[in-house]
Amino acid sequence: MSKKLALLLALSALFFLGGSVAAAQWTPAFATFYGGSDASGTMGGACGYGNLYNAGYGTRTTALSTALFNNGTMCGACFAIACDARRSRWCKPGAASVTVTATNLCPPNWALSGDAGGGWCNPPRRHFDMSQPASGGVRFTVQGHSYFELVTVANVGGSGVVAQAWIKGSATDWMPMSRNWGANWQSNAYLNGQGLSFRLRSDDGRVVTAYNVAPKGWWFGTTYTSNAQF
Repeated sequence: MSKKLALLLALSALFFLGGSVAAAQWTPAFATFYGGSDASGTMGGACGYGNLYNAGYGTRTTALSTALFNNGTMCGACFAIACDARRSRWCKPGAASVTVTATNLCPPNWALSGDAGGGWCNPPRRHFDMSQPASGGVRFTVQGHSYFELVTVANVGGSGVVAQAWIKGSATDWMPMSRNWGANWQSNAYLNGQGLSFRLRSDDGRVVTAYNVAPKGWWFGTTYTSNAQF
């Protein structure tokens, strides 16, 4: 398994083992992601599928902890994973679930500096180490009004903690934002009619830039999903 790229994606998740509707069972679980923004680091793996693109699984895949992997008998199983907003403040309210296929094992004590290992995949924890594209990019909800953009930053990978944020209009340079409260960051620039880009620095010093997240015709009260992720 390639080096994971992030710590906790969501403090709690739910999963659904594919099958009949009658057999559906939502169960508390945990999730992280690995493998890079193109999922290239998820190729191969403990299920023996090799190139996941050629095998038809694409990028919506997951590695399972030993509590779910069951010595490989769960390879190919489909899971629907949804973030539990009651247990994690990083959930996007009303977000739909994502369906992933089990293609790899997240082994116990997978401990690399700066990643999710050292316990997340240890028994008896039910844990999904998802491909990064399946996890999705950072989301930005833009509230406020002219000369006051209040941006909620959600679905943050890595440490999950945003220490600094910047905003850029298509006709401006990068401008620092200030924390208004919680995960909400504000700017007092007039950016109506300009495409918006964002830059974030996490509390461990990593920086990610999300270019052209909102188009020129963006609206207040709308959530925009980027392709960028820690």
